[in-house]
Amino acid sequence: MTEPVVIAEHLSRRFGELVAVHDVSLRVEAGEVFGVLGPNGAGKSTTIRMLCGLLDPSGGTATVVGLDVARYPEKVKARIGYMTQRFSLYEDLTVRENLGFYASIYGVPSRRRKARVMEVIERTGLGDRHRQIAGTLSGGWKQRLALACSTIHEPPLLFLDEPTAGVDPVSRREFWERIHAISAEGTTVLVTTHYMDEAERCHRLAFIFRGRVLQVGAPDEIVASRGLSLAEVLVDDVRGATAALVALPEVDECAHYGRVLRVATRGGVDAVPLVSERLGAAGLAVESIRAVRPTVEDAFVSMVREDER
Repeated sequence: MTEPVVIAEHLSRRFGELVAVHDVSLRVEAGEVFGVLGPNGAGKSTTIRMLCGLLDPSGGTATVVGLDVARYPEKVKARIGYMTQRFSLYEDLTVRENLGFYASIYGVPSRRRKARVMEVIERTGLGDRHRQIAGTLSGGWKQRLALACSTIHEPPLLFLDEPTAGVDPVSRREFWERIHAISAEGTTVLVTTHYMDEAERCHRLAFIFRGRVLQVGAPDEIVASRGLSLAEVLVDDVRGATAALVALPEVDECAHYGRVLRVATRGGVDAVPLVSERLGAAGLAVESIRAVRPTVEDAFVSMVREDER
């Protein structure tokens, strides 16, 4: 596909007086891993549900895999994969039975269904567990099975809504390796998350806060656009150092990590000399100080604080 796989223009969704999504516009290109990043309650899941044809927009339009979501929601559902944080598995069925059920639901032809199920079991490492009841699987294996079920019909677009919530760090890393393998095979992936480290694994990101898109771009581009400088300072009096620094207009944030204070400055101000000078003037001893690279989390926190101001 040469055109974007997802085109959302001015999407909004109200629940009574609550505006859950406000004027969201997105374009997701074919083959990319596109992340929708934001805190809980930001409107990520509501946006995904509208794009999947599960929820009617209150305003705006969306085209998904070349189809108008409002006019052809059932056709859209047949051409996408959708995985939620609850995994949507039938816990009283075996691994193999779950895969067979989803293959039938997604319209995999009956003559090919058995072979496709066995192929997916083999490729996803579920072979030793194919007779196991899904409800007895660990969180990581349930996640693996849910991903296999949502891609059993080889969709061109895969929606993942908070797919790693409640899963251990090792399983989370393995899951992201599978996501990039799926993307490399040609499937476009749109994933929502509130884990900032996961956001750095995406090709592009949309930051959503209070139902609105704050910024869209590659992770490095978004971080660079904030003009942040960061310093990590090792001090004995962390509280005193924080009080001395937060009063400065150039300081965006002071975050505690034990005795280490992580200080972010904005406006192109170099954090290291500013922090050294300020703490020296306040008579606070600095054991060490070093510059560190700003992260997507730093950029997001800075953006949210600016929006709140």
